[in-house]
Amino acid sequence: MTESEVKERAFAMPLTSPAFAPGPYRFVDREFLIVTYRTDPDALAAVIPAPLEMTDPIVKFEFIRMPDSTGFGDYTESGQVIPVRFNGESGGYVHAMYLDDMAPIAGGREIWGFPKKLASPQLRVEKDTIGGVLRYGPVPIAVATMGYKYRALPHDKILASLSAPNYLLKIIPHVDGTVRICELVRYFCEDITIKGAWDGPAALELFHHALAPVAALPVLEVISGVHILSDLTLGLGTVVHDYLAA
Repeated sequence: MTESEVKERAFAMPLTSPAFAPGPYRFVDREFLIVTYRTDPDALAAVIPAPLEMTDPIVKFEFIRMPDSTGFGDYTESGQVIPVRFNGESGGYVHAMYLDDMAPIAGGREIWGFPKKLASPQLRVEKDTIGGVLRYGPVPIAVATMGYKYRALPHDKILASLSAPNYLLKIIPHVDGTVRICELVRYFCEDITIKGAWDGPAALELFHHALAPVAALPVLEVISGVHILSDLTLGLGTVVHDYLAA
């Protein structure tokens, strides 16, 4: 294989059998359960990287079912998103993500800088309840429940929330163990179709784990629960701040 062939073929590792397919990445029937809760402001401020700014001591705990996604297949994801401001614009900082599929773990980390780790999230409907359980290994670390389709929500509000900018802290180490890339990345969800949106009574319990510290942002008060069904495309990112720039 020549050097030019290497450069032509190289978009992900391994070179001859990449861990994920090239984008764009389209998601069909992507389903969200989002429980928004109030947390400790000091604990929250300690995990938001500048120049992002905290707005309110709020966290969104998400369970996401993705049964039909380009290249990534069928998988489930869970994690915490923090409302923030950047240059006066409101958005969400993706603080932690846990999922059960190697391809989106590799692709999410390598392309955008998603903070993805391997775990076992589930989202399912049991009679009158939609619920999510996140396990790290055999240990449950998050349990969320919400009344199933209690009240329909206006689609325009949900569309606006899913269209807001999202931020990631991308960190790639050098071969000597030092940091080679440390960037604040912004991305958007695109071509969004809202197929359904509902709210209802919701509850959330978080449990401490040494390697999956979701409970480090404790639940002080549950504010709302939202259930969304949608199609969307995960847009590629742009670097909005380089921590290593001179």
